[in-house]
Amino acid sequence: MPITRRTILASTALAATPIVGPALAQTAPSATAPAQGAGSRQAPGFYRYKVGDIEVTAINDGFAQRPLEGFVRNAELSQVQQAMQEAFLPGNALPITFNTLVLNNGGRLTLIDTGNGDMGAPTSGRWMANFRAAGFDPAQVNTVVISHFHGDHINGLRLKDGTAVFPNAEVMVPSAEWTFWMDDARMNQAPEGMKGAFQGVRRVFGPIANNVKRYEMDKEVVPGLTAVAAPGHTPGHTVYMLSSGNGKLMIMSDTTNHPALFVRNPDWSAVFDMDADQARATRRRLLDMAASERAQVAFYHAPFPGTGHIAKEGNGFRFVPVQWNPAV
Repeated sequence: MPITRRTILASTALAATPIVGPALAQTAPSATAPAQGAGSRQAPGFYRYKVGDIEVTAINDGFAQRPLEGFVRNAELSQVQQAMQEAFLPGNALPITFNTLVLNNGGRLTLIDTGNGDMGAPTSGRWMANFRAAGFDPAQVNTVVISHFHGDHINGLRLKDGTAVFPNAEVMVPSAEWTFWMDDARMNQAPEGMKGAFQGVRRVFGPIANNVKRYEMDKEVVPGLTAVAAPGHTPGHTVYMLSSGNGKLMIMSDTTNHPALFVRNPDWSAVFDMDADQARATRRRLLDMAASERAQVAFYHAPFPGTGHIAKEGNGFRFVPVQWNPAV
């Protein structure tokens, strides 16, 4: 993917140097966001459900507030505010949720994305507490599968002090994503505002570069989990189809940000989408597929637990959350 003025816009959301701040503006603290620890706490943020014989556990990593101004690149602020009002959301900032998934397939644990680690907004960084509350230990994770290299998906792999969080896990990444972000020539030629994103990727993956396994699209990454190309948000952005028995789950990664905006308005472009045109085409294709097949979906940025179904509605779609179930 060439670096253009369009990608520079996206880079402002990606490029904070990890040592001094978040690697993605979705994790940037807002003046209106409460400090971590303020007020009462909810119950631990995890939720389990089954896909065939595979147990899926959504693990929440808190949220971050993103000002609405400039967030949707091809819509007027008033249009975005109207969409927020219709969804009973605040009119000045979008609360962006972070949800990873743990797959338990016969006792083998696969983690899809890792959250913000200790580098996100004050209202994020809840992942490890929720992960442990769900009964997991990071040393038990067999495989970490990464969908793309934005900071809120990879920073949980390595703490600020350099500690590897999952010492026994194989790390698997999209080949196209690795090719883009680990290219030294591309990093050196990148606009100044984008260099922090490249540096953040190297901070996380540099110490394990020789051991990172790269996977291709339309291949089974781990048993039951197949990679599906979904470029546009980033060059190698990946979604997944999880299949077991008669069960199927489309894991949509960052195909949309908050569904109240980008499921209902799939042609809107978020500031984080590096190739807006390609991201829009990918979004429509995958949402239409999910709606046509009545497939269950899981989103990284939908309100927790981030799973439900997609229904066609007018020129767009709507997200229908699953009903909470005390049984797994």
